Amino acid sequence: MHRKSNPFFGFVLALALFCSVPALANDSVQLPAPQTEGGKPLMQALKDRMTIRAFDDRKLSMQTLSNLLWAAFGVNRPDGRRTAPSAKNWQEIDIYVAMPEGAYLWDYRKNVLQTVQAKDIRALTGTQAYVGTAAVNLVFVADYSRVSGGGADKDVLVGADTGFISQNVYLFCASEGLATVVRAGIDRNALAGELKLKPEQKIILSQSVGYPKK
Repeated sequence: MHRKSNPFFGFVLALALFCSVPALANDSVQLPAPQTEGGKPLMQALKDRMTIRAFDDRKLSMQTLSNLLWAAFGVNRPDGRRTAPSAKNWQEIDIYVAMPEGAYLWDYRKNVLQTVQAKDIRALTGTQAYVGTAAVNLVFVADYSRVSGGGADKDVLVGADTGFISQNVYLFCASEGLATVVRAGIDRNALAGELKLKPEQKIILSQSVGYPKK
């Protein structure tokens, strides 16, 4: 026998399905606390450090991403200083994270990813084809509003600060068996627009991270 549909039941079912959908990309993402122990000994990580430009499509877990970001430029002392040197303690480098789910600004104080774009912009983080396949693309952005007293050398110091962070990423990837490559080949105007950067913010480098392609 055919039963007449109940509009109220349909409404309840639709509401339940809506509530079961995961949080949309316009919400911030709280990362788990980083694991700051373990990994390969330093000399072994240096021995294994290399550039790899071929990535498979596996995603990084949220725990691995949290560990990666902490290694890159996380806080490692009670006074707020961090895992990479910073000229005059400017701490002018922000890390943006591009993943399939969207693009985010990493708030290192809260270990939270703040959504900037709710779409996949990985392909804009470099001019090479592989950037669109890496699980994560880190974008190192210098906020020159925090740079004071650098004089004529300020660009050199900003570049050096970025290099320290990138090398931390390399060593973490070597320790964890991940692939990574850093690059300067970027359409900076296009990417800056997608990341909604201010005039005083400048993209320095990008770095892809993911599992190596077998």
